[in-house]
Amino acid sequence: MLRWLLLFIAIAAAAWWWATPSATMPFTSSAAASSSTPTLSVVACVPPARLAGDDGAVQSDAPGGMTPFALANATAKPLAGFSVAARVLSRENYGSDREADFSPVDLALGWGPMRDDAVLSKLDISQSGRFYRYRWRGEPPIPPDDIVRSSANMHLIPANSAVADALDAVDAGDRVRIDGWLVQIDANDGWRWRSSLTREDSGAGACELIYVCGVTRH
Repeated sequence: MLRWLLLFIAIAAAAWWWATPSATMPFTSSAAASSSTPTLSVVACVPPARLAGDDGAVQSDAPGGMTPFALANATAKPLAGFSVAARVLSRENYGSDREADFSPVDLALGWGPMRDDAVLSKLDISQSGRFYRYRWRGEPPIPPDDIVRSSANMHLIPANSAVADALDAVDAGDRVRIDGWLVQIDANDGWRWRSSLTREDSGAGACELIYVCGVTRH
């Protein structure tokens, strides 16, 4: 009798084990998971070589094969590293143009002689339509070519929310350092926006388009 009782208990235990769901989650391959949940490639914004000092702008080569930065419906291809320490001559926010999808703010920056109060007091500086403009009465305070080489309008693309918050706090008259990458934006629909790669130009296409890794105020 005891033998039959033990046999019955063993059969019942086996039946319970097979009927109970396992607590272990089933294995899902990466291919199966990607079919239902898109996977985004996140690329860290590592700043390039920084300017040695607190005045001026320096451009450096982008490493070969550097991965483009992912944007909403676009990519930003690094063209060169860029580090600038300058005075904010003017600030303009944008929200309605195509460019504002990526760059919500332009800063007109000045370094070298374009940081000096004696020079700036004789210039009328403004921004609109993604351009930076300056005027003077009579003789220019410094040669116009020096104004071109010592100032520029910067279209800024914040790499993350912390950078966006830091840019929000910047205003005209501040001293700032900005480190990032000069980029070319290629949208999925074929639209393109490309940075200038020289501080010697002026007019259309002369602005720097910067994917900003870091910004500090002095």
